[in-house]
Amino acid sequence: MNRLNEGVSQGFVLLAFSDRPWLELPLFVVFLVSYILTILGNLAIILVLRLDFKLHTPMYFFLTNLSLLDLCYTTSAVPQMLVNICSIRKVIRYGGCVAQLFIFPALGSTECLLLAPVHYLVIMHQRRCLQLAAASWIRGFSNSVWQSTLTLQMPLCGHKEVDHFFCEVPALLKLSCVETTANEAELFFISVLFLLIPLTLISYAFIVQAVLRIQSAEGRQKVFGTCGSRLIVVSLFYGTAIYMYLQPPSPASKDRGKVVSLFYGIIMPMLNPLIYTLRNKDVKGAFKRLILQEI
Repeated sequence: MNRLNEGVSQGFVLLAFSDRPWLELPLFVVFLVSYILTILGNLAIILVLRLDFKLHTPMYFFLTNLSLLDLCYTTSAVPQMLVNICSIRKVIRYGGCVAQLFIFPALGSTECLLLAPVHYLVIMHQRRCLQLAAASWIRGFSNSVWQSTLTLQMPLCGHKEVDHFFCEVPALLKLSCVETTANEAELFFISVLFLLIPLTLISYAFIVQAVLRIQSAEGRQKVFGTCGSRLIVVSLFYGTAIYMYLQPPSPASKDRGKVVSLFYGIIMPMLNPLIYTLRNKDVKGAFKRLILQEI
């Protein structure tokens, strides 16, 4: 089966909100500011967690992985989005589209797995941390290879206008000129596997239940202060991803899907460092110590 026609192999047109040109300047400013804050915030988190030996614990090891994921996630899409907003032809080369098609589900799936809570108060050897992180990255990228390969095998018959900001599996499937029910079913199954069934949601439900059983208000406040930031991140990430990937296709939800994808693809990576630093005394203390050392 032919994967793509010659015309399509030259590239794709990313329509995004091109039918609303008055949105281009506000979107450019929002994307640029968000990207700068994402890069600075996540790099700062990684540097602080690596330089402060007091934070060399399982919890902050996985937080470093999440910050690295957010850096890669936004960098794979935002620079191309900024270029397209400033240009008349909103074109992305075929290789760039394939790269986004592979990177987005890979990093998204990996983040779903890395967000799974670990019993941080239990002594965990460094080897065990590395094994858990490596398993998450391998499973996430394996899922992406499968999804991307299935999507690229679909004939597009010359269609090359992607109604999205970047190349993503659901957007590319809409270009196919053959029946995509099997692919959509597989995508739905994988999404359920990574979004609804993971131990993350079940484990956090048990955590909340256990916290509510604590008798003293001071004890509950202390535990919620420790877990609060992660609960916020998990709720926002899973909420938007579930809306995007498990929602039945509908013409009315087309623009809402774009906005939601921008939220979990751009806004969330920017908010994560703020959520972790503003609500975490250990990280804030590490920042202060690092600044005082430099003065």
